[in-house]
Amino acid sequence: MEAANFSKWVEDYRKAWLSNDPADIESLFTEDARYYTAPYRDPWEGRLEILRKWLENRDEPGVTEFSYTVIGVSGNKGFVQGRTVYTDEPPRAYRNLWVISLDEQGQSREFVEWYMKER
Repeated sequence: MEAANFSKWVEDYRKAWLSNDPADIESLFTEDARYYTAPYRDPWEGRLEILRKWLENRDEPGVTEFSYTVIGVSGNKGFVQGRTVYTDEPPRAYRNLWVISLDEQGQSREFVEWYMKER
């Protein structure tokens, strides 16, 4: 895997984040994927649960700005540093570290979000 594989996945993730379209969300993950919304929480397990939980916890389109850099790749794992700004009330910003494991088709088998709120 190369950085470009992970950039494409993040761009597709951003598309799904903005659309909340089930097809966009489902296309990101393998059937048996695990999505950790924080490092030590129980994951959302399987594509259908990920879709359901995503939609239950969705951000509305137009309330976020997101920038990122792929900072490293090791085998099938990519490491992405990002910044998310919520422009709704109250405005807030987060620094993100994402650890993404991709399969050969470019779908995530495991996705872990680490985030910290900015002051």
